[in-house]
Amino acid sequence: MERLQNEKVVISHVEGSEEEEPPSQSFLSEEALINSYLQTRAERDKSSLSPRSQEFLRQYFPEATEKDWLNWHWQLKNSVQTIDDLSRFINLSDNEIRPTSGITNSLPVRITPYYLSLIDKNNADQAIRKTMVPVFDEFIVSEGEASDPLSEEHDSPVPNLVHRYPDRVLFLATGYCSAYCRYCTRSHMVAKDKCHLGIKAWEPALKYIEQHTEVRDVLISGGDPLTMPDIHIEYLLTRLRAISHVEIIRIGTKVPVVLPMRITKALVNILKKYHPLFISIHATHPDELTLEMKEACERLANAGIPLGSQTVLLKDLNDSIPVMKKLMQGLLKFRVRPYYLYQCDPILGSAHFRTPVEKGIEIIQGLRGFTSGYAVPHYVIDAPGGGGKIPLLPDYFEGRENNYVLLRNYEGKHFKYPDFSH
Repeated sequence: MERLQNEKVVISHVEGSEEEEPPSQSFLSEEALINSYLQTRAERDKSSLSPRSQEFLRQYFPEATEKDWLNWHWQLKNSVQTIDDLSRFINLSDNEIRPTSGITNSLPVRITPYYLSLIDKNNADQAIRKTMVPVFDEFIVSEGEASDPLSEEHDSPVPNLVHRYPDRVLFLATGYCSAYCRYCTRSHMVAKDKCHLGIKAWEPALKYIEQHTEVRDVLISGGDPLTMPDIHIEYLLTRLRAISHVEIIRIGTKVPVVLPMRITKALVNILKKYHPLFISIHATHPDELTLEMKEACERLANAGIPLGSQTVLLKDLNDSIPVMKKLMQGLLKFRVRPYYLYQCDPILGSAHFRTPVEKGIEIIQGLRGFTSGYAVPHYVIDAPGGGGKIPLLPDYFEGRENNYVLLRNYEGKHFKYPDFSH
């Protein structure tokens, strides 16, 4: 490549074979190259407003602008937080709690306008609607349910920290979420601490991590840590990264799904300074796989942040092979690697959400071999009483026959593997 007097760039093509295009020269001015680059970067950083969002904005927030809609602070300020508010947007069914029900002490309600725009106002059986709208079933407590079924409080040596596994800890940075799931494992925390804890509240947990050199992996969760102000997120990441024995930092969040406009350029610029940093995204149903979510995930992935997903198996919401396959394949297209499929934890009033464990095994069996291995998550039960995550798999190992291992593949066919070292 050589520069001419008229400041144009000459790109010379080397001579190729007869099958290739004939040699040529392309003349591109430096100004054109720069303009093309800036335009591409502007398009990459720009947030999209889908036709669905535009229509919802016009119908329910006529005084707001598109700039307002794309502002995550506006989304939080205008979130639905009461049954009265909710009844303005959707037609509540007989089983859904209505303003006249006189019930106010259930798990808090919060739905961002963005996520509310995905909810079918007339279909009480829509999957994501069931995850957000409170129903009377929540007040039926079944055997085996508990407010803290995983015994996280028992494994909490200092406030806001859970140390269950040998080399990693769970850092509960906030009690605030941008959307409250009805099956929330930490409903005992969210119902009590509907706010950010503040950096002073973190100090005992940070000191504990500093003093325990066996801790090499910190998972920041809550609540949803990405709802915190940028300055708090950076403060926490800075403190953790300054601890020499902390090798990995992870963040658990649902923000790219329910509040994708929160994934701003400023936030991404903060996050990418603290590699190795991983983010686990809570996704539930293919209805969440929107253009806005895709762009949020791409911003994070383009910053070199590995993305994984965690999904809770929910009765009549995502407990079928076709739905789960569509979700997992869709996440891969968003550059999110499916990681965990959780059996729903037995929190108080969750029986209507829980499936038989056999259903989860059936779904894994219906994914394994029938789609990419990357699209098959680990199916786990987080054992009640603090037992930790226990993986469950279909039984592909069927025993031994002399010096051969008997195996069954995804199609149900039987094979033998020679294992003479046994």
